[in-house]
Amino acid sequence: MTNALETFRALADSSRLRILQLLRTMELSVGELALVLGQSQPRVSRHVKILCDAGLAERRKEGSWVFVALGAARLVAPVLAAIDAWDEDAGEGATDAARLAAVRADRAASALQWFEANAGEWDAIRSLHIAESDVERAMQAMLGDAPLGRLVDIGTGTGRMIELFAPRARTALGIDRSSEMLRLARAKIGEQGLGNAELRQADLYSLPLGDGAADVAIVHHVLHYAQQPGAAIVEAARVLAPGGRLLIADFAPHDREELRSRDAHTRLGFSDGQIAGWFEAAGLDVAQVETLEGGELTVKIWLGRKAGAALHEVKAA
Repeated sequence: MTNALETFRALADSSRLRILQLLRTMELSVGELALVLGQSQPRVSRHVKILCDAGLAERRKEGSWVFVALGAARLVAPVLAAIDAWDEDAGEGATDAARLAAVRADRAASALQWFEANAGEWDAIRSLHIAESDVERAMQAMLGDAPLGRLVDIGTGTGRMIELFAPRARTALGIDRSSEMLRLARAKIGEQGLGNAELRQADLYSLPLGDGAADVAIVHHVLHYAQQPGAAIVEAARVLAPGGRLLIADFAPHDREELRSRDAHTRLGFSDGQIAGWFEAAGLDVAQVETLEGGELTVKIWLGRKAGAALHEVKAA
């Protein structure tokens, strides 16, 4: 009864109901919520605190930003089911969703402009904080010496991961939204004579592949640019075959706030717990985690594996 009373008290305000509905779509910053609701950040923060105190939402500080997500499913699911049953007219919720889409589209467009402008220096930018050769060796060690089968590199940039791993793959597909990045990647792949490699312009949230079409997916220093990291991981897991592996290289949590404005970073690194939670939601098990220190930022490598036996393992059995 105590939980029920706390829940109803927390929801006794239209703004908090709107926040809960928005959080159904994705994890959002307090600033994004304020823009969509048309309210000040302090006011939105008070609403968020009430929701968090009731267990309906969770806060996570990241640099100067605070991100908010839905709380425990056992508390949130009944509330959302009741809202769906009672709310026959989308009304204000539909307006909020449209505003949020516009806000995030503007930010995505700004990030894409940054990628296009910095494509020529992309490899150097990726190497600012730790020797990329060390990261690549660790990634190679995690994937082992066996053939990689069908490889997809999500957010391929200038194609370095394709260049590195395509010789061990049956097929290799590099995907990126930036046409300028892909132009440079094509030149690099052409120089290497990688006949099994292909490049496509596409979004990491909507990969141009069917379910189970890849054996290995790589997301190399891309996730911190993603507005919806969990959704990107779910989409990567979708295209993996049973036993397929997802390899993510990115930064550990840090407080380099200037990277948001200077280098278009959306997220300031990720904890092992965050990645493990997103892996679980995507149907992946955490197979291995590596920590690479020694630079201004710590690099983490996470290897996830989809349930089931890989095709080459089935044939060998």
